[in-house]
Amino acid sequence: MSIANPPQAQNTVLGLIEQARQQLETAGVAFGHGTTNAFDEAAWLVLWQLGLPLDSPLGGEPEGEPSVADQVVLPEDAARVQALIERRISSRQPAAYLTREAWLQGVPFYVDERAIVPRSFIAELIADGSIDPWLDANTHRVLDLCTGNGSLAVLAAMAWPEIVVEGADLSADALAVARINVDRHGLQDRITLKTSDGLSALPGPYDLILCNPPYVNAQSMSELPAEYLAEPEMALAGGSDGMDFIRQLLRDAPDRLSEQGVLVLEIGNERAYFEAAFPDLPVFWLETSAGDDQVLLVTREALSPAD
Repeated sequence: MSIANPPQAQNTVLGLIEQARQQLETAGVAFGHGTTNAFDEAAWLVLWQLGLPLDSPLGGEPEGEPSVADQVVLPEDAARVQALIERRISSRQPAAYLTREAWLQGVPFYVDERAIVPRSFIAELIADGSIDPWLDANTHRVLDLCTGNGSLAVLAAMAWPEIVVEGADLSADALAVARINVDRHGLQDRITLKTSDGLSALPGPYDLILCNPPYVNAQSMSELPAEYLAEPEMALAGGSDGMDFIRQLLRDAPDRLSEQGVLVLEIGNERAYFEAAFPDLPVFWLETSAGDDQVLLVTREALSPAD
């Protein structure tokens, strides 16, 4: 990034962000792939294009401290920012596909159109220790099913140094992206990537299965904004009620879990469909920043009570 002297200045960082915010709002783009509003999305794109840290403070610094927000940007750099904002609007691609990077719990991950943009609430539960009470000294093998770009597998390996992780997906494209992230974080010795349709090629037994599966019901799929349709459909579409993949998963999981094993499953906004499909299944709903109806935990014992 080139910073101009004030007499040459035409734009500040904050000014570009505000301009981009207005453009994104006017264009009616959809959020949800790392940001939830136009200002945050604008800040992400502007800071990234200018080569500035994405966590740069944009106001409220102590008196006398330099402010990134007030930095002046040369016209040619401002033009590059404008080109990126226009691309975001015209392409309707998630910002993460344009920057080739997404962040979960402060950890950067590579992503492109071959894999869904990582945003699982399971990442919060790994980071804040919410799953830890269900683990013990015998927890050794963890599976990240529907691993996508491998982000949950990486976060699990970082959080629990004593475990080994398998990341599995049916998509060879997604696994290629996951390989980039496993290598990027130097976890080749602890994370193995496998091709599998559900649990079919994964004998286990696993002490913990993490799964953010395709769960969007058919009606919701038909109403998704373009940004979501830019992602691989197989990572989203879950059939008429969103439960197609999950039905098979819950049938197969008892044979793949260790005796004290647990499954942590994300279902997004489909709790009503889940409870209609599995009315007698006892589960634990885990609290996330989006509430207590996005992610559930179910034990092997609950999945196979007759054992």
